Amino acid sequence: MCESSAKRSETALRHTHSSLEISQVQQLGWKEYDRFIEAIIQANEGRWSKIYQFDYQHSVDLQDEKYGIGKPYSVPITYSDSGGVGEPVVAIGGLTNVFQRFDFLAMDGYPDVRLIAVDLVGRGRSGWMSEISDYNLETYVEQILQLLDFLKLDSVSLLGSSLGGTIAISIAARCPSRVKRIILNDIGPYIPKERRARRAVSLARHFVFHSPSELFRRTGAAVKHTGPAPDAVLLHTNHHKTSWSNTENGRVYRHDLRCLLAYRKSAVSSLDQWHEWNEVQCPVLLLHGMQSDATPDSVVDRMREHRLLSVVQIEGTGHTPNLADRPLIESIALWVRNDDPFDKDKFYRVQYNPKRILYPS
Repeated sequence: MCESSAKRSETALRHTHSSLEISQVQQLGWKEYDRFIEAIIQANEGRWSKIYQFDYQHSVDLQDEKYGIGKPYSVPITYSDSGGVGEPVVAIGGLTNVFQRFDFLAMDGYPDVRLIAVDLVGRGRSGWMSEISDYNLETYVEQILQLLDFLKLDSVSLLGSSLGGTIAISIAARCPSRVKRIILNDIGPYIPKERRARRAVSLARHFVFHSPSELFRRTGAAVKHTGPAPDAVLLHTNHHKTSWSNTENGRVYRHDLRCLLAYRKSAVSSLDQWHEWNEVQCPVLLLHGMQSDATPDSVVDRMREHRLLSVVQIEGTGHTPNLADRPLIESIALWVRNDDPFDKDKFYRVQYNPKRILYPS
């Protein structure tokens, strides 16, 4: 079997790092940073998913009566598609995720799954909404449904991380004919308001990374609960979550701050989807970070009332586990091919966990 995409990327990054003969992370500049990125790109040449766009149409019906612009408008949406004849799985990221979060899943899940990963409006390479009030669950649900229509996919599997899982639950409940199965990456139908508010305060701010070491330190802290992952995986994802700003003379997050301010406004109350959860009829795979504060055991236990629920308990991991470990990816692909519910929970510990040289451990 060939190397996993994560291991292949990490080997290339370490080779490049060694050739620089720079021992201290604080000594690295943006020139060296760019060499790391290029090394990861070249290591997976010919394996990356192709990138496309379509225009999402935002109707007046989804606009706030007081603050909406009062006419339909379009927003360009960017997505990646691994192609092939595998089972189509549409991957939806969390609050600040970009589609590149799922690149390693796309490469190592091929050819069993056709992984289609999307940037939600206001994130990554997708366009921004006209009004802050347009950033809401109804918009995100409609965006995914329009993507399915654009791709002429009558029914698919949905994979959602955090906010993406909230979207997947809503679509599965409202449009059961469009969803064959859903994979929830550490997200359930309920998140207490205290956790949401705490997350909202930390995210809804403008950040500038003036050096690679600052980016490694601060973005590493932001994903410290996502479980073990090599430097290359974290660097690849965080590179695409940010972009260079000549004005700021550093890298800044590649999202519309207003989408996070909209989340902060909604975070004054708990997320409660139990009514929609009760309407979900399809098989569900829950990837549960055993140290997660967003999906506590009490929520998982209540979710077990769903007769088609299967649970993978991921050890040493909190909210939204990294989906870059090949054995875990293979288990996800296997479940997509055979979604019979597990007799009992399966337990998993990340297999590829090299000591980090860039990001804090």
